[in-house]
Amino acid sequence: MAPDPAGSLSAYGYRGGPGVTVFSVPEAREELTRLLPVLTEIVEVRADAAELAASLDGGSPTDLGGLPELKAAQARLDDLMTTVQATGAELKGFAPLLVDFPSDLDGVPVLLCWLEGDQGLDWYHRADLGFAGRRPLA
Repeated sequence: MAPDPAGSLSAYGYRGGPGVTVFSVPEAREELTRLLPVLTEIVEVRADAAELAASLDGGSPTDLGGLPELKAAQARLDDLMTTVQATGAELKGFAPLLVDFPSDLDGVPVLLCWLEGDQGLDWYHRADLGFAGRRPLA
């Protein structure tokens, strides 16, 4: 499949349209390094929000608080996710976290793929194959 004449990557499954940021592998790794504190905070706040929501839904009580703390956690998660997306990275999964960086390997549009728990940015998949086509970067 070839890109459309306007140069959009949408033919390959990119949903960002003409404004999609395309990262080189080094650029994506550098951006991931900058984002790791944000991603770590998302994991922490996500866990707090889950505990608060379960408690409010009749589950075990929690020392984390109640509805105001849940709403604050949800607002913080929104802010953190916006921070990730503002870099041009694509937040594809929330639990576990999955972040893709649009890229190009040897002329083929791909997504450099980081999954919560990965130590670095060491995987990619073609945009048209999704996560099932995930391969290690050489």
